[in-house]
Amino acid sequence: MEFEEKTVQRTEIYQGPIFKVVQDQVELPEGKGQAQRDLIFHNGAVAVIAITPENKMILVKQYRKAIEATSYEIPAGKLEVGENADPHAAALRELEEETGYTGGNWEEIMTIAPNPGVMDNLCHCFYARGVKKTNNQHLDETEDIDVFLCPKEEVKQMLLRGEFIQALMVAPLWKYFSIKD
Repeated sequence: MEFEEKTVQRTEIYQGPIFKVVQDQVELPEGKGQAQRDLIFHNGAVAVIAITPENKMILVKQYRKAIEATSYEIPAGKLEVGENADPHAAALRELEEETGYTGGNWEEIMTIAPNPGVMDNLCHCFYARGVKKTNNQHLDETEDIDVFLCPKEEVKQMLLRGEFIQALMVAPLWKYFSIKD
């Protein structure tokens, strides 16, 4: 079954530095009338499961205003303008900026759509093994990120206990623990 909607009118509601919000009036197929769709356009993101030569997983901890809580996460960040063609380069950049770790052997393990009902962005998830601390963090002025090295088994237990709450972290971690090491 193919169910496509034709955009009849688009109104831009908001344009900010991170995302754009539009309101589309769409024509539904098979003469079912019209509907309104509120959509968020975002450049996309990357997330990295990074393992040191000592077999420790790199985690970060930071405050997330939208949920008013501090969150344990894997290193991640948004794609900058022009990085859509090379999410691997963005992942390398984000890991170094947030943690100071570089190098290693990399592979993309999955690409996910965080919320395709209202958002167009994709998150490219990578696995990097053998990364080493070669630099200090290079955080944006508004960032405050703590870096932790954890045994993989402890990270798995944190996942099982529900200590990771962001879906963009949970999905690649579950995949990692189901297919790796």
